[in-house]
Amino acid sequence: MSHSLILTNVKVVTATEVFDGTVVVENGRILRIDQGVTSLAHAVDGGGDYLLPGLVELHTDNLEKHFAPRPGVRWPARSAVMTHDAQIVASGITTVFDALSLGDVMDDSNRLRYLQDMVDALDEAREAGVYRADHLLHLRCEVSYEGLPDLFGVMADHPMVHLVSVMDHSPGQRQFVREDKYRQYYQGKYGLSEQQMEDFILSQKANSEKFSSQYRRTVVDACRHRGIPLASHDDATQAHVAEACSDGMTIAEFPTTEAAAKASHEAGLKVLMGAPNVVRGGSHSGNVAASALAEIEVLDILSSDYYPSSLLDGAFRLSRENAAYTLPRAIDTVSRAPARSAGLTDRGEIAQGQRADLVLARADTLSPVIRQVWREGERVF
Repeated sequence: MSHSLILTNVKVVTATEVFDGTVVVENGRILRIDQGVTSLAHAVDGGGDYLLPGLVELHTDNLEKHFAPRPGVRWPARSAVMTHDAQIVASGITTVFDALSLGDVMDDSNRLRYLQDMVDALDEAREAGVYRADHLLHLRCEVSYEGLPDLFGVMADHPMVHLVSVMDHSPGQRQFVREDKYRQYYQGKYGLSEQQMEDFILSQKANSEKFSSQYRRTVVDACRHRGIPLASHDDATQAHVAEACSDGMTIAEFPTTEAAAKASHEAGLKVLMGAPNVVRGGSHSGNVAASALAEIEVLDILSSDYYPSSLLDGAFRLSRENAAYTLPRAIDTVSRAPARSAGLTDRGEIAQGQRADLVLARADTLSPVIRQVWREGERVF
């Protein structure tokens, strides 16, 4: 661990303001934050770029694509994990919740086939001390999947598990209220014929009817007993939000309607939306746009979801396109807000005593350019 580090001539972005200053790090923690520039010879000159807190990513399935980069290709596990880790850090993310799906709409999907391999590889890399970012686990529980209780029973007590979400991706509700979008997505993903798609829809609706309510209760009760933070997923109605509040959720992931997002925010749940939604200008599923939620100031957290570099890009775009989201507030959506909502109080902001997870970024072009990244005072990029 680094014993001392001084970063100067930087635009320091705290939780409330931006100023030209100097940050002093001692033994992996932020010791002091000063206005102005120091002339000490061993200080790192930031060239006037932004100094940001390390980003905190709560929901990314980026690891999966490195295990299966092409159809029929299974990449070696250790290499897949380390490539994922490098991409995460290069995107300014110093704490990542790797989202692993417990259940899927297809029994033979890669995310199920490689689940244990991914967990084993993550464990091995942690034990070897080779990570650049801090890796934690987010268990995405597909409550309409028949085998969920067995998978959850194996994974619930894993020491890296710090977040659990409950999902139901069956057609006609939540993410896929519009069945045409459901057909477009899954026919494109799996190459199903019209008849296969009809059978698939009937099967998914039946599974949801049979398992979802019971399995949701099982997962929620187990997490509350263990003190694991919970997230709802794809809430669309007031009833969904009421259920999430009753279940003790702290995060509302990807609400699909403005009404659900507003109700969640007002109830104290942190509303999480996809940074790709901000960068692209809308939802690929035809649901509410993140920008619309920013307009009514109920957007609390951004997640890179499937595209790691979108996280910082999305935050800067948010600050440029919406006057209510000053740069400190926009950066909060990718740092302090996600950290606190998942129970992490030692990171996510540039403040005395916090972990020295820091990002130096240049933002004089349309998309920010990440120049350097430190985790607990050690340079990792």
